[in-house]
Amino acid sequence: MLIQQEGELCVCELMEALQVSQPKISRHLAQLRKFNLLSDRRQGQWVFYRINPSLPSWATDILNTAGAVQSPLIKESLNNLSLMRSRPERDQACC
Repeated sequence: MLIQQEGELCVCELMEALQVSQPKISRHLAQLRKFNLLSDRRQGQWVFYRINPSLPSWATDILNTAGAVQSPLIKESLNNLSLMRSRPERDQACC
């Protein structure tokens, strides 16, 4: 839901937002990519993840509904993300 709300995030941003280790984040992202829920974009050595724009409309509808329901639950993660000191610009190196 964070990626959906933010548009795209890199691993270090997800680590900061969720307060979870890099291996755990990477493992979950790999699974989401495997099932084509996420797509990625490489920028230098960094990888940014976003919701796959090729998802069928029914899948996007489900994500939108889930996002609306989960919105109050992800406030802390969004706050953590907003407090991230060296949050990258999308055209610059990450973290």
